[in-house]
Amino acid sequence: MFILTEKSSGGVYAIKNKDNIQTVHIFEQEEDAERYRQLLIADDYKKALELMEIDVDAVAINCEKFGYSYSIAKKHDLIIPPITK
Repeated sequence: MFILTEKSSGGVYAIKNKDNIQTVHIFEQEEDAERYRQLLIADDYKKALELMEIDVDAVAINCEKFGYSYSIAKKHDLIIPPITK
Protein backbone atom coordinates (compact mmCIF):
# COMPACT_ATOMS: atom_id res chain seq x y z
CA MET A 1 0.00 0.00 0.00
CA PHE A 2 1.10 3.57 -0.62
CA ILE A 3 0.80 7.07 0.83
CA LEU A 4 2.06 10.46 -0.28
CA THR A 5 4.78 12.20 1.71
CA GLU A 6 6.39 15.62 1.43
CA LYS A 7 9.88 15.39 -0.06
CA SER A 8 11.33 18.20 2.06
CA SER A 9 10.02 17.17 5.48
CA GLY A 10 9.00 13.53 5.08
CA GLY A 11 5.63 14.46 6.53
CA VAL A 12 2.58 12.51 5.45
CA TYR A 13 0.16 14.26 3.08
CA ALA A 14 -3.28 14.55 4.68
CA ILE A 15 -6.44 16.55 4.04
CA LYS A 16 -9.32 17.51 6.31
CA ASN A 17 -12.42 15.35 5.97
CA LYS A 18 -16.03 16.54 6.29
CA ASP A 19 -15.68 16.39 10.10
CA ASN A 20 -12.57 18.62 9.94
CA ILE A 21 -10.23 15.75 10.91
CA GLN A 22 -6.91 15.35 9.10
CA THR A 23 -7.16 12.22 6.95
CA VAL A 24 -4.41 10.22 5.28
CA HIS A 25 -5.28 8.48 2.01
CA ILE A 26 -3.80 5.00 1.76
CA PHE A 27 -3.80 3.62 -1.77
CA GLU A 28 -3.85 -0.11 -2.50
CA GLN A 29 -2.39 0.49 -5.97
CA GLU A 30 0.78 2.45 -6.69
CA GLU A 31 -0.74 3.72 -9.96
CA ASP A 32 -3.68 5.24 -8.08
CA ALA A 33 -1.37 7.02 -5.64
CA GLU A 34 0.65 8.38 -8.58
CA ARG A 35 -2.53 9.52 -10.35
CA TYR A 36 -3.62 11.39 -7.21
CA ARG A 37 -0.17 13.01 -6.97
CA GLN A 38 -0.39 14.09 -10.61
CA LEU A 39 -3.84 15.59 -10.01
CA LEU A 40 -2.37 17.62 -7.12
CA ILE A 41 0.43 18.84 -9.38
CA ALA A 42 -2.10 19.81 -12.06
CA ASP A 43 -4.00 21.77 -9.40
CA ASP A 44 -0.75 23.67 -8.61
CA TYR A 45 -0.13 22.04 -5.21
CA LYS A 46 2.97 23.83 -3.91
CA LYS A 47 4.82 21.09 -2.00
CA ALA A 48 6.78 18.32 -3.74
CA LEU A 49 5.30 14.92 -2.94
CA GLU A 50 6.58 11.41 -3.40
CA LEU A 51 5.10 7.95 -3.01
CA MET A 52 6.01 5.77 -0.07
CA GLU A 53 5.21 2.10 0.26
CA ILE A 54 3.90 1.48 3.77
CA ASP A 55 2.58 -1.05 6.24
CA VAL A 56 -1.04 -0.07 6.80
CA ASP A 57 -0.93 -1.12 10.46
CA ALA A 58 1.94 1.28 11.16
CA VAL A 59 0.04 4.13 9.52
CA ALA A 60 -3.12 3.28 11.47
CA ILE A 61 -1.19 3.34 14.76
CA ASN A 62 0.39 6.71 13.94
CA CYS A 63 -2.93 8.16 12.83
CA GLU A 64 -4.50 7.18 16.14
CA LYS A 65 -1.51 8.56 18.06
CA PHE A 66 -1.72 11.98 16.35
CA GLY A 67 -5.52 12.26 16.13
CA TYR A 68 -5.68 11.66 12.37
CA SER A 69 -8.04 9.47 10.45
CA TYR A 70 -7.22 7.37 7.40
CA SER A 71 -9.04 5.97 4.42
CA ILE A 72 -8.07 3.13 2.14
CA ALA A 73 -8.54 3.68 -1.58
CA LYS A 74 -9.26 0.30 -3.13
CA LYS A 75 -8.27 -0.67 -6.67
CA HIS A 76 -11.43 0.64 -8.37
CA ASP A 77 -12.02 3.71 -6.16
CA LEU A 78 -11.75 7.13 -7.76
CA ILE A 79 -10.22 9.64 -5.33
CA ILE A 80 -9.96 13.25 -6.47
CA PRO A 81 -8.11 15.91 -4.44
CA PRO A 82 -10.13 18.85 -3.15
CA ILE A 83 -9.92 22.02 -5.18
CA THR A 84 -7.53 24.40 -3.42
CA LYS A 85 -7.88 27.51 -5.55
